[in-house]
Amino acid sequence: MQEPILLQTLKGKATSRPPVWFMRQAGRVLPSYLKIKEKYTFWQMMQNPKVAAEVTLLPVRDLGVDAAILFSDILVIPYAMGMGLDFTDAGPVFEKPLAQRDNPLESLNPDPSKLDYIYNVIDEIIKTRPANIPLIGFCGAPLTVLLFMLQGLGRKGDFPDAVKFIYQNPEATKKLVDAITGLSIIYAKEQIKHGTEVFQLFDTHAGLLPFELYKKLFLPATKQIATAVREENIPFIFFPKGLGTGIAEITPEHCDFLSIDWQTSLPAARKLVHPQIGLQGNIDPRLLFAEQNEIKNTLNSYLEFGSKNQNWIFNLGHGFIPGLPYDNAKFLANWVKTADWKQNT
Repeated sequence: MQEPILLQTLKGKATSRPPVWFMRQAGRVLPSYLKIKEKYTFWQMMQNPKVAAEVTLLPVRDLGVDAAILFSDILVIPYAMGMGLDFTDAGPVFEKPLAQRDNPLESLNPDPSKLDYIYNVIDEIIKTRPANIPLIGFCGAPLTVLLFMLQGLGRKGDFPDAVKFIYQNPEATKKLVDAITGLSIIYAKEQIKHGTEVFQLFDTHAGLLPFELYKKLFLPATKQIATAVREENIPFIFFPKGLGTGIAEITPEHCDFLSIDWQTSLPAARKLVHPQIGLQGNIDPRLLFAEQNEIKNTLNSYLEFGSKNQNWIFNLGHGFIPGLPYDNAKFLANWVKTADWKQNT
């Protein structure tokens, strides 16, 4: 059996087209997911191996993507560190964010066994997935995870209490980053042990801090997690959303592939990013609100880039947005598979 196209691309092999998968593909826009969601809470779906495996694999069947990504959440790490967590209709809620506690470090009690249910989910996915579909594992990067731990739900996405804490408490911040990183490495290695073949680190709020501060406080943790994942011979994808020109300082020590957000064009990213690092992204998910002719016209502009860059994974510049038309999501995946990537052989 031929190796999956995603794994071929990650290993630098030539393929007839770019591989395609989407961030937040397990849910969000799928009618089949919304139907399952009527019967279970988010927590219940995540903790039931059969349900979580089914949701993980829905996009493979419904959209025809080239890979599945584990159905889970980046905040399982704070949960395993002893923070009371609930997923409400408004989003994840902690009992008491760390910025509101007198001794935030002392209140944490990391317990890796609280993540065991996720490995049961992975086992079920591996048992039930279609042939030739790789499974992507993931976790949240320390900055993004820490912002939620400190602030709780972000106010307009700017996390004012969390940012204030980071500036006022650099030593405590470093200790928290070290704790998050340590547990994230255990988590990543266990995911791989149970069968994930690719790993992505999500730093959704990488652009919230000035790059020099980000580079000093948080980028070393990315390197640590990347090293731990690659020790298992697994390719590592890094998604630092909003990093801007900071992507020029990402080196092959940080990742094998860098996921590019929709604020940065792929040709510009290719000039900035180290040539040994492959790219992923950067389709604006909001494009899918447009008519299909308009979507196609925009996508056609990617053909030249794709024909000249073998080391590119077709993906979004952020995750699917709730309410996007399912037909347009399917159109997007089909377009990648049927477009004429003529020089890409």
